[in-house]
Amino acid sequence: MADSIRLAVDVGGTFTDLVLETPRGAHSHKLLTTPEAPERAVLEGARAILAAARCPPGAVSLVVHGTTLATNALIERKGARTALVTTEGFRDSLEIAYEHRFEQYDLHMERPEPLVPRRLRLGVPERIAADGEVLRPLDEAALRATAAMLRAERIEAVAICFLHSFTNDAHERRAAAILAEELPGVALSLSCEVAPEIREYERASTTVANAYVLPLMGGYLGRLEDGLREAGIAAPLLLMMSSGGVTTVETARRFPVRLVESGPAGGAILAQAVAAENGLRRVVAFDMGGTTAKLTLIDDYDFQRARSFEVARAYRFVQGSGLPVRIPVIELVEIGAGGGSIARVDALGRIQVGPDSAGSVPGPACYGRGGAAPTVTDADAALGRLDPARFAGGTIPLLLDRAQAALERDVGAALGADAVAAAAGVAEIVDETMASAARVHAVEHGKDTAERTLIAFGGAAPLHAARLAQKLGMRRVVVPVGAGVGSAYGFLRAPIAYEVVRTRHMRLDAFDAAMLNALFAGMRAEAEAVVRLGAAPGEPLNEVRTAFMRYRGQGHEIAVPLPSRDFAPGDAGDLRARFEAAYTALFGRTIPRLEVETLTWALALATERPLPPRAPEPPGAPPPPPAGRRAVFDPAAAAREEAALFERAALPPGARIEGPALIVEDQTTTVVPRGWSARVNALHQIVLEREA
Repeated sequence: MADSIRLAVDVGGTFTDLVLETPRGAHSHKLLTTPEAPERAVLEGARAILAAARCPPGAVSLVVHGTTLATNALIERKGARTALVTTEGFRDSLEIAYEHRFEQYDLHMERPEPLVPRRLRLGVPERIAADGEVLRPLDEAALRATAAMLRAERIEAVAICFLHSFTNDAHERRAAAILAEELPGVALSLSCEVAPEIREYERASTTVANAYVLPLMGGYLGRLEDGLREAGIAAPLLLMMSSGGVTTVETARRFPVRLVESGPAGGAILAQAVAAENGLRRVVAFDMGGTTAKLTLIDDYDFQRARSFEVARAYRFVQGSGLPVRIPVIELVEIGAGGGSIARVDALGRIQVGPDSAGSVPGPACYGRGGAAPTVTDADAALGRLDPARFAGGTIPLLLDRAQAALERDVGAALGADAVAAAAGVAEIVDETMASAARVHAVEHGKDTAERTLIAFGGAAPLHAARLAQKLGMRRVVVPVGAGVGSAYGFLRAPIAYEVVRTRHMRLDAFDAAMLNALFAGMRAEAEAVVRLGAAPGEPLNEVRTAFMRYRGQGHEIAVPLPSRDFAPGDAGDLRARFEAAYTALFGRTIPRLEVETLTWALALATERPLPPRAPEPPGAPPPPPAGRRAVFDPAAAAREEAALFERAALPPGARIEGPALIVEDQTTTVVPRGWSARVNALHQIVLEREA
């Protein structure tokens, strides 16, 4: 791997980032995303970065890709024309959802609309019991009549989700065979493949989401593969998943819902490595791009994981207001607070920022590409934080006069403020929004943000990191090398991985070791078949097993780590001890004399990717003289100050500079406010520290 040449591509809502890793060093490139044909920006960027590195396309040995295309299709409702085929009498479960009010005191509460309207949710006579027994055979004649209706509706994708198919998938697979015959060319998603787990609503929601984006992602990946081949890049293409692992194109085509949140997952992997390199056990990963900001907690060099999350929340921070997707995911909070987030003044005279974004088309006002609304990037430009000649490596000239005009017109006029004061207000609001999201996310997990270190990456994050850290009570910020394209760097560190989940109810007083060993053997075979497609021959694989257990009578389970070995009949006691240890860690106690049961079992398989060692401290070195000075308005001090300007590439390890200063590079700028200092460590990372 040391001599290989690998290309990583991260397609975001505003920018497409590329990193080329070669034996001679890494190269990066950033360009605007082409939303009407995302593969176009990928191919343009690939040609540009290969030319800059003087690397022939045929020398590339691997391409790793992450994209927000599936996420955006779900949020913007721009997926395929989709139908749901389910058990007769259960078509409304997708709309009934959890049957509760997630916002009890809002009389005008709006639930998220299902991706499939009611008239396209069709029931078929069939029924399988919870134990897998067939209570009513599949009515194939009725299914063929349903197919005729779907043909008349010109359906592009069908989600098949029958009751209890996670215990017996015979009806779903037979239905898929019939629909493939009756509806050639229509994409099919089966719940027994997409989410073979208990809980009907989440299973149906996930299967529908997978069907909804399947034609879109299949077409995109096909065009991307063809384009790479035409460009001379014949290397394997791997896709980043929300779980933090990469997988093959074939798997991504079948289960595109697993690609949702793939970009933020790459950023979390980068932050994990940076934390290890600096010996930081408690950090917050902060990724702020052009469209959104993402925050992730990392403890003891590992991020928190979840088995589900919500897409397209109607209420920004309210759980239950979005569409549940049941897939393995790195747990994070994502908010509409990126460089392209649009600022306005509401009816109460308050500045509001996001969640809507100017994106890459038409973009912020300062891009001069037709955008008129003021954005966070316009505010950063008006505050003096951005060098108009260096933005995005000089590929996008910034028009400061247009940024100022938009801010003064849409924000300043309503508040009686000039463009700079309006920009300061926008910057403070977006920073406070991100700080609030981080506090809520930490509290929900029983953690705090103070005394942590902020690891900042993404094009906009280093501009806002110091102020965000102040608001969160942090005293240290680390800005890694290539921060502006950080998620793409993370892709290159990701393991090839896959997770398989199965629901099999088992009480510990009826522990069945033989059944469990057979279950895990099948799960291992399924996961290994996927991982081996991308792993090197003979490469060792790391297996992690988890049981989702509860006291009998409880409504939800907790994750309990299991040993990766065959089980013996006497292991029921060991499983109970593991459950009680996990339960005590969460709730501080156990409940005596209650039986314990397991509902779901998971097996994750991944290639080994050890964390890097801690880097030594470099000896001190004098910084070079400033490349210039620029007036920068500091919202925290409410004053304009002269900031020294430094080229990041010119700062040697061990150099230390005092704020106010700006450290400029092609894809981003690091703001060092007054009261902060910046030093360069042995790995050329910037470490900001706040004075006591």
